[in-house]
Amino acid sequence: MTMFAALFCGCGNGQGNGNVKTVAVEEFAEIMARSNVRLVDVRTPKEYAEGHITRAENIDVKATDFAERIKNIDGTVAVYCRGGRRSLAAAEQFAKQGCTVYNLDGGILAWQKAGKPTTTVETDIFVTHMDDDLVKIHALLHASICIEYDGRVIYVDPVTQLRGHTIDYTTMPKADLILVSHEHFDHYDTAAIRQLTKESTQLIMNQRCVELYGSGTAMRNGDKQRLPGVGALEAVPAYNTTEGRQQFHPKGRDNGYILIVNGLRIYIAGDTEDIPEMADLSDADIDVAFLPCNQPYTMTPEQLVRAAKIIRPKVLFPYHYGETDVSGIPAQLPGIDVRIRHYE
Repeated sequence: MTMFAALFCGCGNGQGNGNVKTVAVEEFAEIMARSNVRLVDVRTPKEYAEGHITRAENIDVKATDFAERIKNIDGTVAVYCRGGRRSLAAAEQFAKQGCTVYNLDGGILAWQKAGKPTTTVETDIFVTHMDDDLVKIHALLHASICIEYDGRVIYVDPVTQLRGHTIDYTTMPKADLILVSHEHFDHYDTAAIRQLTKESTQLIMNQRCVELYGSGTAMRNGDKQRLPGVGALEAVPAYNTTEGRQQFHPKGRDNGYILIVNGLRIYIAGDTEDIPEMADLSDADIDVAFLPCNQPYTMTPEQLVRAAKIIRPKVLFPYHYGETDVSGIPAQLPGIDVRIRHYE
């Protein structure tokens, strides 16, 4: 799968601002493959959810907060919509703030007519603190996450199939790093690991998974490791505390992870409740947090809200939530950007 990073300003004749250029499908695909180009689908969230170009982020040009959401975007972007009118309007707004914008001629309809792939995987894009590089986070399923940075690909708990959803890893880029939190079937999938592994792939897991898989590097709670070309990694506790639940995730066995990508601090909690050790993260300046919400195995929504108020991440993704209703969480956490993605 080509690794995309562009913002689609997609259809129309490209009239007006000289920083907007309308290009055909093949040229657009080449532009998307460049480093640090933002790819943006400016359609509605409903349209985006029905299928979008792989690794595009969704910023609805008709939303009232569109100008606010794009105000810090600079550099080169590529944009698209369904047929061209909305993306051309979005392109002009990007160009006004100094961006160089490539618009997909004919929009996603032209893309599909040319036989190019689409996906339902949602993508969020963040900017590192140190040199404004892009970090793309793709919501695969449940607890499975794909993170891209500077040509490197990191998978967290990659699983092929769960709850009727399937990820075809043969279409995904091979991993530079795979992190596995623990050995439960919805986190540890040997077939997915083998599919994603190349000769240089670094595999980091908890001790039990290393024993089961027969290779890899074991990290225990409190272990830290440098990641050349990326940043650093710390394994942190993840366990149950509620009476009658401790057998699911006993203390000391499983890992959560703090992944530092060029200064961007990402907390992937793993299967845990709101444990006392989370207080240590209150001053850790967490940028992005993944907190599980799947009673009785992880947290209730009330526990997740308590944990978020302790950690105070800038952006929060409830994940691993199965059939738990997480729709009420954003309203309980003013000041935190809570994003609900397909992590059922």
